[in-house]
Amino acid sequence: MKIAQNTVVKMHYSVLDDDQNSIDNTFDEEPLELIIGTGFLIKGLEDALIDKQAGDQVSVTVQPEQGYGVRNDNLTQAVPKSMFEGIEVEVGMQFRATTDEGEQAVIVIGVEEDEVIVDGNHPLAGITLHFDVEIIDVRAATEEELAHGHVHGAGDCGHDH
Repeated sequence: MKIAQNTVVKMHYSVLDDDQNSIDNTFDEEPLELIIGTGFLIKGLEDALIDKQAGDQVSVTVQPEQGYGVRNDNLTQAVPKSMFEGIEVEVGMQFRATTDEGEQAVIVIGVEEDEVIVDGNHPLAGITLHFDVEIIDVRAATEEELAHGHVHGAGDCGHDH
């Protein structure tokens, strides 16, 4: 069976940035299983997998526009440290911020005397990604999996919906 919308794909992958730094790798772990078309994968990778089948190996470079987006400097700002009252704020901490557009995840990228510098960009925004993928299995998603939006293991998904 070929990969298409609403198919379950079981795959291993590794992903590197332009400097050959490893970002993620499943080859020494359990493979990833997902339903194509549910938005779990970035567009550039999902598009590259369409029409592939079990046994195929795929290498694909995904530009930021088809990955996690280009960096938006407007999403980096200084906020008063007083907004974090009672918290020992450190670089790398993540918070949910309420903005005019709704909830936004932000990462602390700097801590100054009176301000905290936060970044609302995805950590991989602006980065070209290089994937190596091995397709292990492809099957049609069940009606229940499609209704729930995720793959079920043997028997059941293990939680209430």
